Amino acid sequence: MENVVVLIVGAGPAGLATAACLSQFSIPYVIVERESCSASLWRNHAYNRLKLHLAKEFCELPHMSYPVDAPTYIPKTLFVKYLDDYVERFNIQPKYLTSVESSTYDNDQQCWSIVAHDMAKSTIVRFSAKFLVVASGENSAENIPMIPGLQSFPGDVVHSSSYKSGKSYSGMNVLVIGSGNSGMEIAYDLAAHGANTSIVIRSPIHIMTKELIRLGMTLARHLPLNLVDNLIVMAANLKFGDLSKHGIRRPKMGPMILKSKTGRSAVIDVGTVGLIKKGIIKVHGSISKIMGDIVEFQCSKEISFDAIVFATGYKSTTNIWLTNGERMLNENGLPIKEYPNHWKGENGLYCVGLARRGLAGIAADAKNIAGDIKSVICTMSG
Repeated sequence: MENVVVLIVGAGPAGLATAACLSQFSIPYVIVERESCSASLWRNHAYNRLKLHLAKEFCELPHMSYPVDAPTYIPKTLFVKYLDDYVERFNIQPKYLTSVESSTYDNDQQCWSIVAHDMAKSTIVRFSAKFLVVASGENSAENIPMIPGLQSFPGDVVHSSSYKSGKSYSGMNVLVIGSGNSGMEIAYDLAAHGANTSIVIRSPIHIMTKELIRLGMTLARHLPLNLVDNLIVMAANLKFGDLSKHGIRRPKMGPMILKSKTGRSAVIDVGTVGLIKKGIIKVHGSISKIMGDIVEFQCSKEISFDAIVFATGYKSTTNIWLTNGERMLNENGLPIKEYPNHWKGENGLYCVGLARRGLAGIAADAKNIAGDIKSVICTMSG
C-alpha cells in the first residue's frame, strides 16, 4: 500500500496542469496514466493536419507560456512538444501503464482507497490517498453509435482517433459521420487527397472562422455574450452566406451562449464549406440503415461507400472505476454542478478538464483544485 497525499488519475493536459499547480505549493502527489506516455490522445490519436482551433492565448497551461515565436494557432506537433517541455519544467514523473481499476472512499480511515493494475509488471498496486483528482478526461473511450446493419459493411470502418491522413483513401467513396470540428476537417482532408467525400450533418451547427472565434472570446471578456453572438453570427453570415441550401442550418442559440450552456463548440471552417458549396463534398442527413456497402439515408437515398469514418467523439470512462463519486459526476461521467463550481466533489474528490471548456478550462480547474487542497491541508495542520 502506497500512502499519498494526492493521487491524480490521467497524464493528459488536465493531469499535468494539476501536477504543476500542486508542485508550486510543494504538495506531494502521485500521477498515474494507463497509456505508455503522457497526452496519448494528442500524441497518438490525432490526425496529422490538426492545429489547435483556438488562439494560443486561450490554450496555455498554468505557469508556462508558449515560446515567443510560436504561431497563433499551434500545430499538433508543437503542442506535444510544449507538453513535453511542461513535464520537464515541473519534473512531472507519471507512473505509466498504470490503469486504475477501482477507487472507493473509506469512511473509517477518511481517505480514498485505490486499486490499480501495473500493466508492465502484471501486478496490482494499491494507493491510499487523502485527495483524489479525476483527470482522465472526457475523451477516454471512442463513441461509435449503433447503426442498424453496420456490422454488414465490408469496407474500412475507423473512428477519428485512428485517422491520420486521407492519403490511403484517394479515389474511394468515403462517408464521414459527425459534423463537429474533427468530422468537418477530416472531410476536407479526404477531399484534398482525392477521395469522393460525403459527410452526415444531422443537427444545426455554427460555422465560424478561427478569427471570428478569437474575436468573440476576446470581446466576451468585456461584453454580454448575446451581443457578442449577434456580432459574430452577422459576420459569419456575411462570410459564408446562407448555408441552409447546402444542408447546414444554424442553431437558434448563438455560438458563445451555446458553448457556455451546453459545451458544444462552433465548427471552425478550414475550407470544408467552400468544397461543400462547389459540390466536391456532399452533405447528407441522418442514416436509416446500412446493407452491405449501401448506406440508406432517411430521405430514402441509397449510396454505396468504400469506407466510413466515425467522427462521433468520445465518452468518459470514469464511472467504470470510480465509486462514491455520484455527488460530483452524473451517469455519463460529467460534472453535475454547473460551471464554474463543477470541479469539487466531496471528501477530497476533484475533477479537472470535464467542463467542456478546452485548455483554458483545464488551467482554471487545476489552479482552483491546487488552491483548495492547499487550504484544506492548512486547516488540517492548523
